[in-house]
Amino acid sequence: MNVNVAQTFNFLPVPTDIHFGCGVLRDLPERVRSAGATRPFLVTDPGVCAAGILDEVTAILRKADMGFTLCDRVKPDSGSALIDETAAELKRSGSDVVVGIGGGSSLDTAKAVAALATNAGSSLDYVGLHKVRNRPMPMIAIPTTAGTGSEVTLWSVFTDDTRSIKVAIGGVMIYPTVALCDPDLTLGLPPLLTAATGMDALAHAIECYTNNACQPISGALALAAIQLIGRHLRSAVLNGRNRESRYGMMLAATMAGVAMNPTRLGLAHALAMPLGSWNLRVPHGIVLAVTLPAVMEFNYLAEPDRFVDVAQALGESVEHLPRMEAAGRAVSAVRSLAHDIGIPSSLADYGLREEHVRGVVDEAMKSGNVPVNPRRTCAEDLARILRQVI
Repeated sequence: MNVNVAQTFNFLPVPTDIHFGCGVLRDLPERVRSAGATRPFLVTDPGVCAAGILDEVTAILRKADMGFTLCDRVKPDSGSALIDETAAELKRSGSDVVVGIGGGSSLDTAKAVAALATNAGSSLDYVGLHKVRNRPMPMIAIPTTAGTGSEVTLWSVFTDDTRSIKVAIGGVMIYPTVALCDPDLTLGLPPLLTAATGMDALAHAIECYTNNACQPISGALALAAIQLIGRHLRSAVLNGRNRESRYGMMLAATMAGVAMNPTRLGLAHALAMPLGSWNLRVPHGIVLAVTLPAVMEFNYLAEPDRFVDVAQALGESVEHLPRMEAAGRAVSAVRSLAHDIGIPSSLADYGLREEHVRGVVDEAMKSGNVPVNPRRTCAEDLARILRQVI
């Protein structure tokens, strides 16, 4: 990794107590007690219930004679109304710790609910950065996908039901208190969901590593995450019972989540918020998987050395290639990976049409991910990128 002696930077602390490894779910009662709590409030979704993971969690709690309250109604891109309703249930329940179990939607819902336990008002009152003032109720994050990194991030993303648009609460108060990262919980994840969430993690790592706000600590974490994904994502998708690959992918997702907290991301994530809004509701991982190669193709000329690093991390032999050709190999490597794991080549099957372009672009240009993108970007640039994936 190249260093810039003129660079000064701040790396935000990660206050989350991270416990990682196959089988660490069994330590949940101990982690509840370490948070000074005795009665968990479980937040999850029907998919986690159907997969039998919730049964594992509740069995562990019952064995420890630990009572709990359950909310299992989280939907993809969870809505503000559900968050407010769940926060009210939490206050009535007498619970003293929130436990989120699932992918990004469940964990983000749990983070917002924990914040509302100690901060008055609605979830929409806190949209933005650093608006949560009071320390939330302790929150334990148990990821069941390897992608969002929500178990270690300072963001809670959800849908504003009044406008049908995705929004976020951000700030150091939003970090989970504890993360229990058990790769065994991903062994039954279906191939397409494994692929989409894995590409979400890859987008986090690549956009973090190549953007203008990246610094050496985030860069080292992001580059290591890219290497892990290049080595393990194909196997995790095509042979889902491979524990080494599941371990590698969850590790990559967590590392990329830590890396991106101080840096923000890039154009793929700027587009992802509006593409997941309104009546489009394209799944977050699919948006990133499909748009990432097009965004990289737009960006690599502006930051070729970092894209050369990305290519090498993904296993490309570029030592004897001209600099720009070597940087371009990062784009082809990601396209090849996406193809091999069954990612669609366009968003047409998810309802994206030409008539959506202007609205998506107008909203995407408001994102804080646009200013840090490595190549200066205008609305027409984003429109051209979006049209490539229709």
